[in-house]
Amino acid sequence: MDAQITLRVDGEPRSLTVDTRTTLLDALRERLGVTSPKKGCDHGQCGACTVLLDGRRALTCLALAVAHDGAEITTAAGLADGGELHEMQQAFVDHDGFQCGYCTPGQICSAVGMLDEVKAGHPSHVTKYLNGGHMELVDEEIRERMSGNLCRCGAYVNIVAAIREVAAQ
Repeated sequence: MDAQITLRVDGEPRSLTVDTRTTLLDALRERLGVTSPKKGCDHGQCGACTVLLDGRRALTCLALAVAHDGAEITTAAGLADGGELHEMQQAFVDHDGFQCGYCTPGQICSAVGMLDEVKAGHPSHVTKYLNGGHMELVDEEIRERMSGNLCRCGAYVNIVAAIREVAAQ
């Protein structure tokens, strides 16, 4: 069965017809030509397909496209403002937070979403103080919050440094 949906991808409305079993990742990549989110494990375990879905980080390989009709989707490519890189993208460049680059778009989207979660006061498994005050974003906290994003090349030290820099701003 097919369904007509509209997604707002990186600020642009995009309408398409999809089989109701189509994942959001496949709709983005195969139907709309949006290649920033990557197909890694296709089981929600690697984070390569992470985007910001209505402002929150989400794994597109686990989401059905029809369930997100009308949604706002921001990919790593959509974070840039014209020719100006988003601060997280720039930090990844400055800290060499990538090697092959395959996981980088998902890492960047996850990092941006994670910092928004911290600002909103959402604790993680390792958050030390839950008193409603300022959460200290130490390396252990960053690693825990980014644990759903895997990097085969092992650029984790540089990824944490990039996130730490943006968080300090």
